[in-house]
Amino acid sequence: MRLINTLAVAAALAAAPTLALAAPRLTLGGVFAEADETMKAVMILLVLSAVAAVVVTLIKLASGRRLSGGSAYVSALRLGGPLIGLLGAVFVLLMGFIGMANYGQPVPMPVLAPGYAEAALIFFLGLVAGVVGVVCHWIIEARIDRTVLSS
Repeated sequence: MRLINTLAVAAALAAAPTLALAAPRLTLGGVFAEADETMKAVMILLVLSAVAAVVVTLIKLASGRRLSGGSAYVSALRLGGPLIGLLGAVFVLLMGFIGMANYGQPVPMPVLAPGYAEAALIFFLGLVAGVVGVVCHWIIEARIDRTVLSS
């Protein structure tokens, strides 16, 4: 009986690395799903803002020689997107640090990693929105320059 128990423990220990690998992995979708509702709203806002900048740019390109509006929005996005992403990331990190301080004991990295990933994701989305804004702004400015110089 003791031999069977020893074999069972040995088999469990041998399977432990396999079980650890079977644990759920952190993915971008998982980071978004586990994020705070406010941060989800900011992430969605950043993505939709980047898509809207592309749409505004395409509308401006399709308008021909007419100079239509939308430049101010794209200009604001290229400056505001990274700042909003940074603000969201700092807020998430601040709340995490407050939680760690209130916990009072060392917090294991697997517990901290989703919060760090959430902060990195929101900052990344802010940077993407800013880059899309910059590229769209360049396209719009080039179109305006061509229209003004050709008249």
